[in-house]
Amino acid sequence: MLLGTRTTRRAFCFLALASGVSASIVACQSGTPGFLTGTNTSPPSTASPGATPAPGGGTVQLTGAGASFPAPLYQRWFFEYNKRNPNVQVSYQSIGSGGGIKQFTDGTVDFGASDAAMTDEQIAKVDRGVLMVPMTAGGVVLAYNLPGVQAPIRLSREIYADIFLGKIKTWDDPRIAKLNPDAKLPDLPITVVHRSDGSGTTFLFTNHLSAISPQWKEKVGVGTAVKWPTGVGAKGNEGVTAQIQQTPGAIGYIEYSYARENKIPTAALENREGNYVEPSPQTSASALAQIKLPENFRAFEPDPTGVNAYPIVGLTWLLVYRKGYNDPQKLAALKDVIQWSLTEGQKLAEPLGYVPLPDNITSRVIPEVQAIGK
Repeated sequence: MLLGTRTTRRAFCFLALASGVSASIVACQSGTPGFLTGTNTSPPSTASPGATPAPGGGTVQLTGAGASFPAPLYQRWFFEYNKRNPNVQVSYQSIGSGGGIKQFTDGTVDFGASDAAMTDEQIAKVDRGVLMVPMTAGGVVLAYNLPGVQAPIRLSREIYADIFLGKIKTWDDPRIAKLNPDAKLPDLPITVVHRSDGSGTTFLFTNHLSAISPQWKEKVGVGTAVKWPTGVGAKGNEGVTAQIQQTPGAIGYIEYSYARENKIPTAALENREGNYVEPSPQTSASALAQIKLPENFRAFEPDPTGVNAYPIVGLTWLLVYRKGYNDPQKLAALKDVIQWSLTEGQKLAEPLGYVPLPDNITSRVIPEVQAIGK
């Protein structure tokens, strides 16, 4: 885990520097992985339109915790928002969706974050009410470590389900070789890497596997944590990414931006139409266009249709209380941070590998955000 922690700090430093962000990110200095305080010493730019988050110039500090899936984007958002509003500092800990839901339920944070929308049973435990705010979306990719093999390899639905069921054990298995005749696949054991913590990314992946594989649905099922038939566990998208990088023959599921920023090869997966599709913001957007949001904004599409649709995609949510914010400055700041992220902040999504939310979603969500605390 120590190695995974160092990798986490390096990953977020890299993201910051690659994006032209100054190195005032605590994640590059602190021993706490994925933790960001949006401090900045450069001259502030103009505040976001209509923002009055801290009347009188007082400093407002917001704390959140949860999903590692969107953590790089959230950290960039909170840094950029602080540049425009220097009196608002947002700290976010990437601890996994399960941890985010727990801390939010316990009331130890101002907001939580999860890639698995809260269930009705979980919501009932929160006396202050729950608003699940969809913030962005992205693809879950199968990243692998095969030295000497040119990316991307192709994996059929049956093959990648069987890999994670532990039924395909080596990379030169005839079924993989038949799909990839030009690849010199090694006689190397397959090491499956999965999450060890409660994870929305795990929910998205197992929800998809249950939709395409009756055997997976029967033997393993869907959840933020499941009993894995094979493999080794690692904490967070950061930890799984590090484990794949360190293990020749490894394959694991991570959020697309982690694979892209770390230059890890990813498989082209067979979609519902029988096409092999590589992950990208564009192919994820093609899949997500089919999602219809209900009134509570909880929606999943475990096996999307569409010729160019990448098959494993999902929304990710901020979890905020509908009432009970006793500090009016903190309430105003929280609402403005979320609204800025849903508008101006969406421009930063695609460059980091995420899918910007379309206007027809944000136009429904923003009025609900504005009503928090009323």
